[in-house]
Amino acid sequence: MRVTNIRAYRIPTGGVRPVLVEVITDEGISGWGEAAVAYGLGARGAAGVVADYAPRVVGADPRYPRHVYHEIYDNSFWTKGGGAIAFAAVSAIDQALWDIKGKAAGVPVYEFFGGAFAKTAPVYANGWNYHCNDAVEWAKAAERPLKDGYKMLKSYPFATQQPGRTLTHVQRRALSVDEFQRGVDRVRLLKDVVGDQAQLMIDLSGGLNNDQLSRFLDVCEELNVFWVEEPLDAFNLTGLKNLAGRYKFPIAAGERNYTRNGFKNLLDTGAIDVVMPDVGNCGGVFELIQIAAMAEAYNARVSPHNCASTLCTAASLQVWAACANAMDLEIYPYLPESQGYVQVLKNAPEDRIKNGFLDVSTEPGLGAEVDAERLKPYCCFDYLEEAA
Repeated sequence: MRVTNIRAYRIPTGGVRPVLVEVITDEGISGWGEAAVAYGLGARGAAGVVADYAPRVVGADPRYPRHVYHEIYDNSFWTKGGGAIAFAAVSAIDQALWDIKGKAAGVPVYEFFGGAFAKTAPVYANGWNYHCNDAVEWAKAAERPLKDGYKMLKSYPFATQQPGRTLTHVQRRALSVDEFQRGVDRVRLLKDVVGDQAQLMIDLSGGLNNDQLSRFLDVCEELNVFWVEEPLDAFNLTGLKNLAGRYKFPIAAGERNYTRNGFKNLLDTGAIDVVMPDVGNCGGVFELIQIAAMAEAYNARVSPHNCASTLCTAASLQVWAACANAMDLEIYPYLPESQGYVQVLKNAPEDRIKNGFLDVSTEPGLGAEVDAERLKPYCCFDYLEEAA
């Protein structure tokens, strides 16, 4: 079996920009993957890097994804030490190759790593209050995911919703007195609404300065939050060392870290209790499995970051099932309600969620049936057409 073509699709949908990659073989089996830069900026760049990597992939045997990974990693020069855009492209190609390998063997991807540790995955809800800015409405929005059975809710107390955009996070690590107080009010009111019905997860996106961070973390400890995510900028490993052991709640991080090497640096701080690699930008399927195994040696757990299309959810579920130390998986249950949303799968995993649990697919490969016809208008790169 050989790879004969690669296509990239850039899909503006629901305020985010998923980049999907299709890898085609000479035996009629195609695999799909996602470059997980849907949130924020970088979709054009990721699709462009897929195009740059394509000549290294076409002609390769897709049954050996690790060989292809190292062909790219060791020979593209800028991937070593690279960041989100480079590794998002690698990750999308890697997922697609594992998808092909699983389909060819007739087994789910997790079977290549010893099988699934569980038949159902607990999931937590994110994005449930994106439409709110007022502290009361922001907290009251939690009533919907609670009614839908979610037992864990994540939120961004210092982010602001902008019309026609996703969230705007803290800039210049500076909050006015009023802005800081609004964040405190949001989480206090949220705790009043939720009570003991669900756990609260707080994501700070690395935005606060030291003195405001310290005061807010004290509030989080008082309210017994389940975890605080990205309390510091992803580059600030020294700052994380200074936080190690200071609070009773777990600290989570990792959506902006790449490869096992980057996660070793993160875990070496001694502050991280939950690592959050994204299968769509950490390096791909096997890289995430290795990151999770390494986290075990640090006595840490793994909760894969998942903020992209439903294809990325399918891929995330495969690696989640193969991790011995996996905890709840991130889901955006209400994203399909966004204006202009494009559903890329015919069998979206989100449709199977019941009472905060998602069953693990037993279908071959990633278990995702991509709606290829729907995606045709969004194709932005075709290797064979470029080479013609």
